[in-house]
Amino acid sequence: MKISSRGRHGIRFLLDLALHYNEGHVTLASIAERQNISAWHLEQVAIILRRTGFIRSIKGSSGGYSLTRRPENISLGEALRTLEGDMLITDPPLPGEREKKYAATVRRVVFDRLNEKISQIIDADSLASLTRNTETSESYTYVI
Repeated sequence: MKISSRGRHGIRFLLDLALHYNEGHVTLASIAERQNISAWHLEQVAIILRRTGFIRSIKGSSGGYSLTRRPENISLGEALRTLEGDMLITDPPLPGEREKKYAATVRRVVFDRLNEKISQIIDADSLASLTRNTETSESYTYVI
């Protein structure tokens, strides 16, 4: 499993909006500059996030984007699944599909457990908790 640039950039887009949540609407250009992502690519991600109800957009000179919910009410897992689809290592067997004994064992012992751990990790953090981690990691930057 590999998270695409749409997923990675989408999470950074949402995280940027969470970091600036109390500032009102944030322009796409400012997010693109801060995140060093092309504005065109962010526009494509914004379309998905707007259609799925994560963000709202306001047109005009004082327009931009903002989250539709508080950052603590948006989980990383929810956002990633919206941008990427299922976050599974392998798909479960189809209904009525008969797995060979060894394939079923590997799926149960390895892949199902990996899927469970991935879900636990990405569902444990909200955008708000990521903003706290961002602020903490930046406070330990040393320049010599």
